[in-house]
Amino acid sequence: MEKKPFVNLEQVQEMTKTYPTPFHLYDEKGIRENVRKLKKAFSWNKGYKEYFAVKATPNPYLMQILKEEGVGADCSSYTELVLSEKVGLTGDDIMFSSNVTPAEDFELAAKLDAIINFDDITHIDFYEKIAPFAKTMSCRYNPGGDFTLHNQIMDTPKDAKYGLTRPQMTEAFLKLKEKGVEHFGIHSFLASNTVTDDYYPKLAKILFQLAVQLKEETGVHIAFINLSGGVGIPYKPDQRGNDILAIGEGVRKAFEEILVPAGMGDVSIYTELGRFVMGPYGCLVTQAIHEKHIHKEYIGLDACAANLMRPAMYGSYHHITVLGKENEPYDHVYDVTGGLCENNDKFAIDRELPKIDIGDYLVIHDTGAHGFSMGYNYNGKLRSAEILLKEDGTTKLIRRAETPEDYFATLDFSEFENK
Repeated sequence: MEKKPFVNLEQVQEMTKTYPTPFHLYDEKGIRENVRKLKKAFSWNKGYKEYFAVKATPNPYLMQILKEEGVGADCSSYTELVLSEKVGLTGDDIMFSSNVTPAEDFELAAKLDAIINFDDITHIDFYEKIAPFAKTMSCRYNPGGDFTLHNQIMDTPKDAKYGLTRPQMTEAFLKLKEKGVEHFGIHSFLASNTVTDDYYPKLAKILFQLAVQLKEETGVHIAFINLSGGVGIPYKPDQRGNDILAIGEGVRKAFEEILVPAGMGDVSIYTELGRFVMGPYGCLVTQAIHEKHIHKEYIGLDACAANLMRPAMYGSYHHITVLGKENEPYDHVYDVTGGLCENNDKFAIDRELPKIDIGDYLVIHDTGAHGFSMGYNYNGKLRSAEILLKEDGTTKLIRRAETPEDYFATLDFSEFENK
């Protein structure tokens, strides 16, 4: 099966007259349509808000598009907070969920009036020395054990470094209540990149039941429940994608069954869907520059793992389209590689593709989240540009490619100049 890219050969040929490959390309039209569908899925909840996970794609131009669609920012570091402030997001438009948090990060989050989500009970005393407690604060929950769905283990919270235990949640809420906090949030993330409509509704039931218990135990007002991320995308062409409307309806049913009878129908639902929001609407555009015929057949690209780390790091599948050859037979088997001095620098292994010739343009799909953002400079490789394909079909450079001068900017060569 073939995935259809949102860009064709003629468009890429025109783009490369201005922007040399490799570059990450984003589809504004797809992003906006997807966010609107997400908001529709949860429109039954009066206080619903999506907080885009900035770590997924930290680019202010993309964040501005999301801001125009009513989306906030989920931040986990000082620089992500700065980035959010730069695009005009402050206050309850920012959810600050961090772990092993430096004091200066908490300080800036407080200055911006962000909603702070504590990852550990010890952070409460740590925070008290930094800034006053806000009226609304949150805690991240880790139930431990294995998270199962349909008798299948989806993830193992017991091994995750994040969140508070069940007894700690009660203790933390009581402690925060003593500090003057009036409105409380519950946050949890139990599985990554799920491609099932049942994950969010099951997570919601767990958190809704927890909310009822915490209200009874502590008497606090639960203002919101943040379902975090975990709703994934179909990286493989034969995978069925999530039906976000069905997911929203599943959460609504759990809400009506558990929270409404407990007198908690005012609870707002929050999400942090970086991958779901942005993933399918970005791609890595690259060109074949070498071929190698030894024990296997290799195609070498001008992109490498420095531009897209997921296949090398996780063995993740990313679909590849050879532009202009979509209808040709997939009768060649290649390892598609980059030029790093690492044997895991491969975008695909034993992948059936059409015959690839030097100069062909390839699109590597689904890089809109955790693509550019995970880039690095090993081997002195430079990060690529980011380009926005606007709704009117024009393009905009939203991040220039790095240069050697950028790579060396943190070094002082002055003492070597006369040697």
